[in-house]
Amino acid sequence: MIHFILYSRSYCHLCDDMLSALKTLAGEEVPVTVIDIDDEGNEALLARYDELVPVLIGQRVGQPDDQPDQQLCHYFLNENTVRDFLSKA
Repeated sequence: MIHFILYSRSYCHLCDDMLSALKTLAGEEVPVTVIDIDDEGNEALLARYDELVPVLIGQRVGQPDDQPDQQLCHYFLNENTVRDFLSKA
């Protein structure tokens, strides 16, 4: 199963754009967890992704050959990279 994590900010139009483009590309059935890096308790995420948001992470969950999470793109959706990730699911 494929799952995406989108690290974002509530006031970030690029984050909104990436989420919209991802849903158009991957479909509504692919789960996306949106995490606001500015929320309390996300200091490590803030330190790591502060200037890069939005950041899209791809996960392959529940497969025998689980692979580590993969950073697919930041700032703008890289459609080729996301399509490649989806095709290997």
